[in-house]
Amino acid sequence: MILHSNIIGEGRPFIILHGFLGMGDNWKTLAKQFSESNYQVHLVDQRNHGRSFHSEDFDYELMANDLKIYCGEHNLNDIILLGHSMGGKTAMLFAALFPELVSKLIVADISPRYYPVHHDAILEGLSSLDFSEIKSRGAADKALSNYVKDTSTRMFLLKNLYWIEKGQLGLRINLPVLKDNVAEVGEALPIHATFEKDTMFLRGDRSEYIGEQDEAIIHRHFPNSEIVTISNAGHWLHAENPEDFHQAVINFLY
Repeated sequence: MILHSNIIGEGRPFIILHGFLGMGDNWKTLAKQFSESNYQVHLVDQRNHGRSFHSEDFDYELMANDLKIYCGEHNLNDIILLGHSMGGKTAMLFAALFPELVSKLIVADISPRYYPVHHDAILEGLSSLDFSEIKSRGAADKALSNYVKDTSTRMFLLKNLYWIEKGQLGLRINLPVLKDNVAEVGEALPIHATFEKDTMFLRGDRSEYIGEQDEAIIHRHFPNSEIVTISNAGHWLHAENPEDFHQAVINFLY
């Protein structure tokens, strides 16, 4: 099965991978900007997310292979590959497994190390949504607010809402499988995985996902890497400071 994508612009292939519980469309505004620099931007939905296929199986090796199949189907090589959070882990592994396909790698706010599960409240909140009673986005937001206090996080999560049919809301994500396999999201990059080409790690100055203790492991797996900090930004650095994020990527590519 081929991953769903939204393709914007013409030029050199530039693939963007979203984070956990996200979708490619979260990146549409930045994709349009990148396309103006002569890139054909592929906003890819990873398995069990967005409009891509649902599967009982979920881990990074599968997601890297999904992307390999996608590149083959679209005849893509010499790609720019950008991944955020979970998508960053997929991108790291893909680059290590298929370095011949990747010219430059950009990883947004995630390190190759292991991360403990920390999405419990979010997953519990999403699981609590009763769509036999919830008939509007506002009602879903109100119900979710009992579990997720931060408004911007709820807005991000509720982008997964869609109308299955008239009067019947649902979630695009494959929530049961993602809940059962949430530990996979924090898995470390395999110990011997390396990528020798140019790589940039972007971190938000208010985020704790990449700290000083991560620099050694990053350079071990990615010897030709640099780490760039985006100011006034947390984990969703591309949404919180899109101007600096865009500029940092363009600087790296040129």
